[in-house]
Amino acid sequence: MPANTADNWRACVGGLGVVCLFATLAPSLVAQTDGTGALTGTLIDPSGAPVAFAMVTATSADTGQVRPGATGTDGTYKFSLPPGNYTMRLECRGYKTVEIPSATINENETVVLDRKLEADAQTNSNTATPPQKQTTAPSNNPTAPSLQDLGITPAQAKGSAEAQALLDRRTHMLKVHQRLGLITIAPFAATLITSAAAGGRQTSTTGRDLHAALGVTTAGLYFTSAYFAIRAPKIPGTQTRGPIRLHKILAWIHGPGMVLTPILGEIAFAQKSRGEKVHGIASLHGPVAIATGAAFGLAVVSVSFKF
Repeated sequence: MPANTADNWRACVGGLGVVCLFATLAPSLVAQTDGTGALTGTLIDPSGAPVAFAMVTATSADTGQVRPGATGTDGTYKFSLPPGNYTMRLECRGYKTVEIPSATINENETVVLDRKLEADAQTNSNTATPPQKQTTAPSNNPTAPSLQDLGITPAQAKGSAEAQALLDRRTHMLKVHQRLGLITIAPFAATLITSAAAGGRQTSTTGRDLHAALGVTTAGLYFTSAYFAIRAPKIPGTQTRGPIRLHKILAWIHGPGMVLTPILGEIAFAQKSRGEKVHGIASLHGPVAIATGAAFGLAVVSVSFKF
C-alpha cells in the first residue's frame, strides 16, 4: 500500500473512532449539570434526642421563594436547592423557633446545618392541657404552623432513602466531572503551547509526536469528564439558569471542537510526515483548536465564579 494511502487511511480510521465516540456522548453533552446544591441537618432537643416532624423552611434571599420541609423520625431534614443565599426557620411545638439569617448554597456542594432546639417554657405551659383536649387540629398560632397546617402528614415528612441515594450519587459524579475538567486544563494548555513546534519547518518529528501525545491525553480526560456529567442522575423539576445555562451553551462549542481538532490534527500530522506543507482542511486544525480552548476555558470560568 502506498505511504500516502496508508497515512490517509490511518487518519480516517482515527477520525471515525472519535466521531463514533462523540455520537454516543453528544446528545446528552448539553445536560452536564443541573446546578443544584444540598442542604441537610439534624435537629435535637436539649437531651440529645432527635426532634421528629419539626417544620423547616428555606426561603431564597434572591427570589423570595419559600420551600417548606420537615424532619423525619431521626430528626434529619434534606433540601435540594439551586445555588444562592437562603434564610432558614426551624420550628416545632414545645421548642423555641430558630432563625438562621444566611445559608449559602453552592453548586454540587452539601451544606450541613445541625441545631439543638431549646425547650419553650411558655409553650409548654400553654399546652399543658388534659390529654382528652389535645387534638391534631390545625394550629391557631400563625407564627408556628404544624405539619397539618401545611397539609403534610407524618408519613410524607419521613425522608426517602431512594431520593437521598439518587442525590448522593449525582453529587459524587458531578464532583468527579468537575475535578477531571480542571485537570484537563493542564494538558490542553500544553497541547496549545507545543503546537508551535509541531507546525515548524524542521524535519524532526519530535515536536509533532509530543504535540500529538498531549492532544490524545487531553481528549481522553475531556471525554472521561463528560461521561461523569452525562451519566449523573437527573433531579426532576430542577431548572437550569445563570452560569449553568452558559456552561451548557459553551459545551456546544468545545464539544464538537474536541472531535474536530484531533481529526484535523491527524490529517496535518500525515501531511507534515510526508514532507508536505499543511494544506486543505487540515489548515483549520490550529484555529479550531484555539476556538475549542477558548470555549472550554470560558466553560470552566462560568462555574468557578458566582455572577
